[in-house]
Amino acid sequence: MSTIFTKIIHGEIPCAKLYEDERYLSFLDIRPIRAGHALIIPKPEVDYIFDLPEDLMNDLLKTAKPIANAIEAEVPCKRIGLMVAGLEVPHCHLHMVPIDDVGDLNFAHASPAEPDDLHSLAARIRNHL
Repeated sequence: MSTIFTKIIHGEIPCAKLYEDERYLSFLDIRPIRAGHALIIPKPEVDYIFDLPEDLMNDLLKTAKPIANAIEAEVPCKRIGLMVAGLEVPHCHLHMVPIDDVGDLNFAHASPAEPDDLHSLAARIRNHL
């Protein structure tokens, strides 16, 4: 069975896309911890980050770097925090969250975002890529 992320990759579910190439997709989280909270996912449906093929795992951060820089350029923050929890969706994903303090990396702060707000912010972030 396809994960929700695979359905997003195939265009069956819409997303506020930030970046896409043949191996990765990045989009804004619909339940952000903070505005600008994005995910980057490898396209192959692999559940656990350490089960990724070496090339995908090695290039994940390299691919995330310009996206994180673009988020940081658009969303005021001290830095982009990274988190791999990997329990909520069985498809490897890296959370990129604008933070000012380590306590900001907390899913208790997450709340649903308006789709129009996500798409508007995604467009502004893409301008920095």
